Amino acid sequence: MRTWRFRAALFLAAVGLFAGSLYGGASKDTLELSLRSRVETEQGSGRFRVVQQQAEWKASETAIIICDMWNEHWCKGATSRVGELAVRMNEAVSKAREKGVLIIHAPSGTIGHYEGHPARKRAQDAPKASNLPKDVGSWCTIKTVLEERFEYPIDQSDGGCDCQPQCKQRTAWSSQIDTIEIKDEDAISDSGAEIWSLLEQRGIKNVILMGVHTNMCVLGRPFGLRNMARYGKNVVLARDLTDTMYNSRMRPFVSHFTGTDLIVEHIEKFVCPTITSTALTGKPEFDFKDDKRLKVVFISAESEYGAAESLPVFAHELETKYGLRCEIVQGSTDKTGADRHEVSGMEALAGADLVVVFTRRRAFPADQMKYLQDYLAGGKPLIGLRTASHAFDAKGEGPKGHVEWPKFDPEVLGGNYHGHYGVGPQTTVTPADGAKGHPILAGMRTPFESNSSLYQASPLADSAKVLLIGTIPGKDPEPLAWTNGYKNSRVFYTSLGSLEDFENPQFRRMLVNAVFWAMDKTAPKAK
Repeated sequence: MRTWRFRAALFLAAVGLFAGSLYGGASKDTLELSLRSRVETEQGSGRFRVVQQQAEWKASETAIIICDMWNEHWCKGATSRVGELAVRMNEAVSKAREKGVLIIHAPSGTIGHYEGHPARKRAQDAPKASNLPKDVGSWCTIKTVLEERFEYPIDQSDGGCDCQPQCKQRTAWSSQIDTIEIKDEDAISDSGAEIWSLLEQRGIKNVILMGVHTNMCVLGRPFGLRNMARYGKNVVLARDLTDTMYNSRMRPFVSHFTGTDLIVEHIEKFVCPTITSTALTGKPEFDFKDDKRLKVVFISAESEYGAAESLPVFAHELETKYGLRCEIVQGSTDKTGADRHEVSGMEALAGADLVVVFTRRRAFPADQMKYLQDYLAGGKPLIGLRTASHAFDAKGEGPKGHVEWPKFDPEVLGGNYHGHYGVGPQTTVTPADGAKGHPILAGMRTPFESNSSLYQASPLADSAKVLLIGTIPGKDPEPLAWTNGYKNSRVFYTSLGSLEDFENPQFRRMLVNAVFWAMDKTAPKAK
C-alpha cells in the first residue's frame, strides 16, 4: 500500500514545471507556486533535505480552504493573531478569487450563522460524490508510518494558550472574522463530506489550506491537510498564513513563533508541501508584529556538499537553542532532478538580519539577484560557506536574462578562489597568527581535522583578516576562514562546509559564533 510520502513524491515530480509567482508571467487562469518539502535522505536515516520544486496549477482546478478563522477565540493571544492574519489572508484570497480559484470558508461550529447565504447553499447543493472517502467526515489523527517514528515537535497538552495568566477555555466563536470577505460565489462549510463533494463537482484537484491552528484543526479537521493528502488531493499549506496553539513555557521551550515553524517543518516532512502567500499577493511573506526574532536567511543552491541536508539541521539548532528565526531559500530542480539557475523566495532577504550563502555556480534571474545586491548595498551582514567563493560564477552558462557575479568572491568575500587540491589528504585546521581571542573562535578546540579538500584561496584581499589556516602534506598553507568588510557589511567566509564538517562540533561552534558576530551580537549560551 502506497504511503502518503510516496504519493507526495509522485505529486512533487508531477508538478515540477516552471518557476515564479502568481505575477511571474503565468497565464490568467494559472497559479505558479514554489512547493517546499523535506524528504528523508534515505530510508531510516532520520535526516531530511529541503526540496523546492515549481508547479503550475489551473485556477479552475484549485480551491482555498480557510480553516477556523473565527471572530473570537477563547485565548486572547490567538484572537489577536487571527486579527493580524486576516488582513493579509483577505488580500491573498481576493487575488486568488480574481484568478478563478474557489474559496471555501470553513469556520467550524458556526455554519448555522450563514444559513440561507448563497455561499452556504452552494456547498449544501453539491451532489454527493461517488468517490466519497469513508472517513472524510471525521477528524483525522491517522499518521504515516514515517511520522510515527518521530516525536511530535511541540507539547500542546495544556491547550496551547501563551498568555499569562492562561485564558479560560470556552466556546467564544460565533462566525468567521469579518475582515475576510465572503462573496456569493464562494462556499461555506465545515463538513468534510460536503467539501469533498463540492471539490469533485468542480473537478478540483488542488487545495491550498490556510487558517488556524496548524497543529490542531488545520492538520486534523475532516477537510484538513491529513485527509486531503491521504485521499489524493494535491494539497499545500500556506505556511505564513497560519498560527499554532502553543505555550512557549511547554516543551521544547521555544518562542510561540518558533513553535509554529517546528510544526511547519513537521508538515513538510510527513504530510504535504508548503507555500507562502507571496505566490498569491506578490508581496514578501507575512510576519506577526510580535515576532521579534532575528531572521537568518540561507540561500541553498549547490549539489556537491549536501547543503540541502546540512543547512536545515543547522537552522533547527539556531531556532531551538539560540532563539533565531531561520528561512531556507532552496534552489529548485526541474522534473528530471537537474539543478536550475533560479531560487524562489529571495524576497525573504528584504527582512533578513543575516544572509548565509551556500551556492555553487548559479546565474539567478535579474530580479532574484537584485534582492541580494540590495541587501548588501544596505550594509547588512553575510556569511559564505565553501562554494560561496564561486557561488554566482556560472562560467557563462546561465540562461539569457540571468545575472552572474563572477567577482562576488574578491569583491564581497575578500577571497581569491582558483581551484582546490584533490580529495584524499586530511586538512589540518589551526588558528592563524594573531587570531587568538577573536569572538568567532571562542570555545573552539584546535587543531582539528577536516576531510574537505583544501581550497586554494591565497592571496586574500588586504581587507580580509585570516582566522583559520588549513594545511595538507607537501603544500603551502591556505587561509581557511576569514572576515572581510564589503562597503558597510560584515562578512565571514570559510571554505569548510561538507556534511562531515557540519557533524564536527568545532565547526558548528565556529559557525554559531560567526552568525552572532556578523549581526554584531554576543553569542548566547545554547539552551
